[in-house]
Amino acid sequence: MAGATTELEQMYCRVVSEGLGGGLPSPTDFKRNDPQVQALLLRRPAGRLGLEVPEPGAPAQADPSPEPSGAEPEPARSGPEGSPPQSGLLSDCQLEGQRIACPRQRYDLVSNQPNSQLAEGALAEDNRLGLRPFEGNRDDSEAVRRYLSEAYDRYIPKMVDIGLGANTMSFTAFHNAFHTIEDGGVDFARRMEQTFTLLKQDKKKLAVKARYHNELPQDLSLCTVINREIVVCDNVGTNWVYVSPSR
Repeated sequence: MAGATTELEQMYCRVVSEGLGGGLPSPTDFKRNDPQVQALLLRRPAGRLGLEVPEPGAPAQADPSPEPSGAEPEPARSGPEGSPPQSGLLSDCQLEGQRIACPRQRYDLVSNQPNSQLAEGALAEDNRLGLRPFEGNRDDSEAVRRYLSEAYDRYIPKMVDIGLGANTMSFTAFHNAFHTIEDGGVDFARRMEQTFTLLKQDKKKLAVKARYHNELPQDLSLCTVINREIVVCDNVGTNWVYVSPSR
């Protein structure tokens, strides 16, 4: 990207030069995005390179120092202490359309499931989403990112549990929903719980399509690990959930 003026634009160039820009927009389209969205776009490919995504709005460095070649890759999103690095879990995997094949594991693209295929009690009233309220400073972007990473890692498996794995929000949409809801003076966790309850009620009465489109992710750099049994891929606009048969 000629004339990079921010650290995010410099990181975009670094990611592309390392061959992990397959899921990123063109340089022109990248520049058109809000810095917060730019940071979200870069978090996965940067994480696979062991790079920290800079704070949105930081000006470009005149002579950025190179990263140590032996740096350990860091997960794109914060996970529980002791959890395996997300990028490491996918480093030897291959994206094969509706399957992610790894040496000792595979993940299959999930569709929405009929109620007959759900675990007993999946749609029961006491099956709650259970997100904790955000109690930090919303101006602290790192605190928000950690909170939303934890919340998203709970949201995705819960949606799979109620048979709506093909109707999930991307992390970017989840992030935007958080700010929109909180800006309106409503607690994000409470609103998400209400939405989850309504989804369960609708699922009891209404049939759902297995999938609503035939699009598939184009690059493994779009994917991140939720836990050992679930991988999520997204290109900001579309989300795909892959689940291990052992789940």
